[in-house]
This record gives sequence, structure tokens and C-alpha cells, in this order.
Amino acid sequence: MDNSELALYLFCFARSDRVREVHGPEAGGPGSLALLRYAPDLCAVTGKVRREEFAGPEAELNLQQLSWVGPRALRHEAVIEEVMASSPVLPARFGTLFSSAEALAEFAGRHRETITQFLDRVAGHGEWSVKGVFDRPQAEASLISAPLAAQREQLSALPPGTRHFAEQRLRRDIERELTAWLESACRALAGELASHAADFRECAAGPAAPSGNDASEVLNWAFLLPNSAVARFQELVERANRHHGSRGLRLELSGPWPPYRFVPALSAAGAP
Repeated sequence: MDNSELALYLFCFARSDRVREVHGPEAGGPGSLALLRYAPDLCAVTGKVRREEFAGPEAELNLQQLSWVGPRALRHEAVIEEVMASSPVLPARFGTLFSSAEALAEFAGRHRETITQFLDRVAGHGEWSVKGVFDRPQAEASLISAPLAAQREQLSALPPGTRHFAEQRLRRDIERELTAWLESACRALAGELASHAADFRECAAGPAAPSGNDASEVLNWAFLLPNSAVARFQELVERANRHHGSRGLRLELSGPWPPYRFVPALSAAGAP
């Protein structure tokens, strides 16, 4: 397909009998939206774009510009969330294209069982994100054990050279204590929260905190959560923050989101 031709942009798959129409926001991406219905249990939400916007030299420039990516990514998310209000969804990645409606229909037919099983699985569920931010200086101030604190008081009586090496050893001991505590706390939290979820994903944490910022992201989790468990889950996160907040660890909960991080792999070219 030539890059100047129109391509079919896939937002998501959903239950055909649950989605009547999709409007989407006015601006920021594929213009007119269309529902391609394959059966009562499956449809695709699509739009049309110029292929060169997402493939080739022009696309390489586009994808480096937040002013271009931002509105389209937001619209991609908004369309899927609109569909999610009435049907379970299998969300496609941003920028998923097919050459034609026939190509998408062939893909949907080939993966129909996997797609419909996924829609069954996520019905009545949402993806909830839990991120953990750790303030190490605050933790150091609150977690130093009594023996380490006592050592600090004794350092002032040592000669300068000896005190320097003793302080370095003390800092290493504190660092080991903090690391062990953080690993233990995160492991316990993951187990407790995951016990209320249908599925759990541990994702890469964000980049290191910029200079001058003491807090950094140390965990990034995704939970596939039944709607009936949301209230209890929120209570657990709030309780964890009350318990660990004074020690520098705070959880940030957001959702529900489309279940991006639980989508199964759909092989072959053009797979979302």
C-alpha cells in the first residue's frame, strides 16, 4: 500500500451487541469513526487516516513532536473509554493500521476466539494503576534502627579520620537497611493487592527523579480489578499510605483504564 493512500485506524475491538454508535471527541485524530460489525459478539471501532501520518519519513517526524502525538493519543484513549462505558474492550496500540476493511476482517476472523475470550475475561473489570513513590531521605530519617542511631552518637568522639570511615560504614548499613525494608514492604503490598485482582502485571518504573527531587518512582503495577472489588482495593491503598507514608513510601492509585497491559499477543503483521 502506498503511503499516500488512506488506511484503516483501529481503536479497539468490542461486543457488537453492546455498542450502538461511537462519536469520539471533535478533534485530534482519525476523523469519522466507523463500527465494523462481524457478529453479535464482535465489532471493531475504526477511523480513516493517511497512511503516511503513521508510516514512513513523515511519521518519523510526527512521532517526535508532542504537539502532534498528544492530541491524537488523547483521542485514541477517549474513543476507547467511550466504548468501554458500554462494552468490554480489547484496546489496540496507538497507531495500529490496516490496509483495508477486508484486511481487518481477515485479522479479526483469524484471532476471533482469542479476542472474544479476552472480552469475556475483562467484562466487569477495569485496569487500575498503582505507582509507588519513595522519598529516601524521609525514609532514612524514620527507619534507622536504634543500634544505628546509637552509633551515630558515638561518632562524635572518634578522631576525624576514624570518624570518616565509620560514617561511610554507617551510611552503607543504613542503605542496606532501607533497601531490605523497601523490598519487603513492596513484596507484601503486591501480594495483598493482587489477592483482590483477577490479574496483575509488574511494569517498569519511571525514570530516576531529577536532580533536587528526593522522591522517585520505585514501583509500577497494573491490576485487572473486578468492579465489585474497587472499593475494598481503594481502602487497602489508603491504609498502606497511612502505614508507610511516614516512612517515605506512598502509593498513587488511578483508574479504571482500558486493559492495555493485559491484552494477549495477536501474531502476524498488522496485529494490535
